[in-house]
Amino acid sequence: MLKKTAFALLYLVMAAMGAATFVEKFHGTAFARLHVYGSAWFVLLWTALALTSVAYLVRRRVRRASVVALHASFVLILIGALLSHLLSVRGSIHLRTGETASTFTADDGRGGTTTARLPFALRLDTFRVVCHEGTDAPADYVSHLTLTDGGRSLPARVSMNRIFTYASTRLYQASYDADGRGSVLAVNRDPWGTGVTYAGYALLFASLLWMLLDPRGRFRRLLRHPLLRGGLVALALVALPCAARSATVLPEQTAARMGRLYVEYGGRICPLQTLALDFTRKIHGSDSYGGHTAEQVLLSWVFWSDEWDAEPVIRVKSRALRQLVGLDEYVPFRTFFTGRGGSYLLGPLVMQYYAGQRDELHKAAAEVDDKLQLVFALRRGTLFRVFPHTAGGRTRWYAPTEALPAGMERPCSLFVRGAFNRLNAEAGRADFASFEATVAQLAAFQRQYGGRSLPSPAAVRAERAYNALPSLAWLWRLDLAAGLATLVFALWQLAGRRAGRRLAAAVRYGSAGLLTLSLAWLSVLLVLRGIVSGRVPMSNGYETMLLLAWCTQLVALAFCRRVRLLAPFGLLLSGFFLLVSSLGMMDPQMSPMMPVLASPLLSVHVSLVMMSFALLAFTFLCGVAGLLVPALGRDRAAGHRQAEALRVLSQLFLYPAMALLGAGIFTGAIWANVSWGSYWSWDAKEVWALVAFLFYAVALHDASLPFLRSPRSYHWYMVAAFSTVLMTYFGVNYYLGGLHSYA
Repeated sequence: MLKKTAFALLYLVMAAMGAATFVEKFHGTAFARLHVYGSAWFVLLWTALALTSVAYLVRRRVRRASVVALHASFVLILIGALLSHLLSVRGSIHLRTGETASTFTADDGRGGTTTARLPFALRLDTFRVVCHEGTDAPADYVSHLTLTDGGRSLPARVSMNRIFTYASTRLYQASYDADGRGSVLAVNRDPWGTGVTYAGYALLFASLLWMLLDPRGRFRRLLRHPLLRGGLVALALVALPCAARSATVLPEQTAARMGRLYVEYGGRICPLQTLALDFTRKIHGSDSYGGHTAEQVLLSWVFWSDEWDAEPVIRVKSRALRQLVGLDEYVPFRTFFTGRGGSYLLGPLVMQYYAGQRDELHKAAAEVDDKLQLVFALRRGTLFRVFPHTAGGRTRWYAPTEALPAGMERPCSLFVRGAFNRLNAEAGRADFASFEATVAQLAAFQRQYGGRSLPSPAAVRAERAYNALPSLAWLWRLDLAAGLATLVFALWQLAGRRAGRRLAAAVRYGSAGLLTLSLAWLSVLLVLRGIVSGRVPMSNGYETMLLLAWCTQLVALAFCRRVRLLAPFGLLLSGFFLLVSSLGMMDPQMSPMMPVLASPLLSVHVSLVMMSFALLAFTFLCGVAGLLVPALGRDRAAGHRQAEALRVLSQLFLYPAMALLGAGIFTGAIWANVSWGSYWSWDAKEVWALVAFLFYAVALHDASLPFLRSPRSYHWYMVAAFSTVLMTYFGVNYYLGGLHSYA
């Protein structure tokens, strides 16, 4: 009875947390925190779960130290959370420059606020937004303060991911006033809960590692399991699209030389080539058009806009939208403005979209409208922020049509105003030698006035190499096709069908070779992306999908010689993740990292979670294969043995996946405490990551739950469990939203 109660409470906790994320979606964060996360019944539910779990462990007389330590860590974390809930004081303080305050606005725990006293006085001396060099993209927010305690005064500095602590009170940078002369600081006093919680985290990390290293533990026994001593088991079908048409263009060499200029784009300084590629990909869906490079497309549209307005460059992906307004898949720009009286063809749909109609048809219209607005920005010249100017130690970049600073020297302003007029005239009379000479003058202007904002030569070389790489479309097609073909072949063999030795060897080595090629290609891409961006590439949805594909390939390649089924699994999963990264909802554009993400804990947190998701994806495929093989085979006993072998393999992935996921979740909690002053905010992604962790944790309790010892039941459970991973990543990102919806 105690066992049933404990597991029933566990599922009840998971159901309550999952439901609360939808409550928050429809009724708001304050409502969910007041009526669910901060309610007495929710605290009592967790307390009952902890007490019954401890009682069950005591009743079973569990003595293995690693198991006891693991469960004790969760009890400590819950105690710390309870202490924080009951005893901590959180709030905020708003200061204007020169203003002193000794009180702050505290949360009263019931959705309201009250005034609380600080144990010291604070004066805001200055607030400063530190931008990435040469751009307006924020790199940090910094408050310089003076703290007064009695007759003692000392300076204090608070910025993103840099806490100031004094007298058990921690201050965090939270927000600032639009005029830059005021700062909002988060205040946190939690003298008991944080210490106990951190002790629980430390014990958790140690016990998770202990679980994997314990020589008498379940994971080490699985590594020696006799069913894994045998082996289990390149085909590729790739279709690449092509296009053809063109209008008057710059010569490719001339366009390429202009593509080497720098431009401020996406909050950073990069080669103009990058802007051209993004422009062409966004409006046309490919890296080129009609056999012309992206630089030729972008620049030729500037100098021969009338001709290019008639070119079918704009892609309309939605079939429903095409049928409704009578368009082809690729449409000229001017077609959208040939309605009655020259009206905008998509105008009504776009207005309805921004009025709140967000169905697929209206979303498709808004997507096409974004492409057209990009062309308008090109024609207005606002995309070409290629003219740097340094004043007061800060460099800013200007477009030729922007208002220039009053302090710019007259020769410089004349050059800025006249450069594109000269280029236009030289292109019009096909004087490309003079055109290239003007481009050279513009490049010299950038070197002279760009200052420290110019990227390093190594970063420029890396970005040009990155831009030269073909689209990932060929890689996900190759991985998916090869993965499906080799997986079908492997399942065919597992079902008892015989294949020639040479064919089996060819499939085996071919799939491993393709996996190696895919991993190498993706590694080069990630390294180049890291050099260009100056950070570890894992700060948005596109990059985390690439990282997840890379982790999947790495795991599959590392162990495919011992377990041959891993090569098909690795190809199939990496192909899926790369396909998702190529979808329109994920933006591959590189941009500066948000200040709150500029923490080394981000890299650790994301790496651990992505590696765990990769391993859990393998348990999902093991589950699918374990259900299919017995159904396809002729020999029921042999099919049962194969399903059992896949169960063992799945558990072999599950243990390190749980260790990585647990470490990743609670590393993220530490990062949140450093950044926001709260290690757990009940954000939707935090909640669903915890639900996934708890749901998969049940599968480790097959000694207590007999149904998990049946291969069929176990595989069904693991297939169902993967829905929590999908919800954590895709459901939160694209439906529920929240603090983590960027990744």
